[in-house]
Amino acid sequence: MADEKTIDTAEAEDQAPEAAAQSGELDRAAQTEHKPRMSDEERMQGLSPDQLKKMMYDMLLARRLEEKVAEAYALGRIGGFCHLYIGQEAVAVGAISAQTPDDYVMTAYREHVHALQCGMMPGAIMAELYGRADGCSKGKGGSMHMFSAEHNYLGGHGIVGGQIPLALGVAWKIKYRKEERVIQVYCGEAAVNQGAFHESLNMAALWKVPMILIVENNRFGMGTAWERASSLYDIYQKATAYAMPSAVADGMDVLDMYRVTREAVERARSGGGPTLIEARTYRFVGHSMSDPVSGVYRTKEDVENEKANDPIRIFADLLARQNILSQEELERMDEEVKRVSEEAAEFAEKSPEPAVEELYTEIYANEDVNGRLYFDMRER
Repeated sequence: MADEKTIDTAEAEDQAPEAAAQSGELDRAAQTEHKPRMSDEERMQGLSPDQLKKMMYDMLLARRLEEKVAEAYALGRIGGFCHLYIGQEAVAVGAISAQTPDDYVMTAYREHVHALQCGMMPGAIMAELYGRADGCSKGKGGSMHMFSAEHNYLGGHGIVGGQIPLALGVAWKIKYRKEERVIQVYCGEAAVNQGAFHESLNMAALWKVPMILIVENNRFGMGTAWERASSLYDIYQKATAYAMPSAVADGMDVLDMYRVTREAVERARSGGGPTLIEARTYRFVGHSMSDPVSGVYRTKEDVENEKANDPIRIFADLLARQNILSQEELERMDEEVKRVSEEAAEFAEKSPEPAVEELYTEIYANEDVNGRLYFDMRER
């Protein structure tokens, strides 16, 4: 984790958010949550070398695939909105590794890595980004609306906080049918100020449903620093109002994400109800592909300083110390995931455009009620 600092609590509370930002104390969360230091053995939690290598492979694949997405977007192969996950890989990889393939995952629009971690093929993800027929949503959803019932991945959702009540409904279904399952639902810190967040937490705690809500706190809601948007910086404390267990996870440490989420999954599966997890992380890219990495609401120096806490490098160093994965093995693994990412892009390039008739499949309304779209070249 990042170095912890001690501060005068009363003085910090008196300090205005703007003053805190100017003094460099943007991440007050690191100062208010003090976790015990763990040895490498404790951090690895009895996971086998193969399991640890799988986590490394998954994070590397996530990083390289997202870099390939950025390249394709810059070349005009991908259109529309596109939100990358570079820097945050440890959150989804660690958390989803803590549950089973039979469990559900639902998230917001920064979703490519969640879909990948649930088992979706890289080619199906890339083809969806390209808007092609072989995409996981047949090219109709794009970056923000991937879905796979086969992998219990219930989609990315574009409305801020809109996925949380939907996940609550899935969690209620699990409890009603007495299933041995849980659901993880993700949101960004900006969704915490939405009414749907609070309404859902209240009902989840009241009904004791098996839902784990993971807030990916990357400190900026689009371009607004969290301390400028919330009177309470520490998101995990929000659970107190609903008598709900909560925890803070280091979102730059895949093993801490795994540990915290595993505890929440075990609690939910045993009937203990929901958990709110605040995953403190950082994105190394802009909010979306249309947002510059630095220069508007954060400096280049800020971003470069945060890259020193790269989750992939942190994990690689631990595995090297424990003689689990050498630098040479890591480089071979990296070459493999680069090849997989290239093949995903090639698959997307070769995938056909969706047929015009697909405009009228998987819809709820009768296509003749309001007439057809003018550009489909069909007779009315």
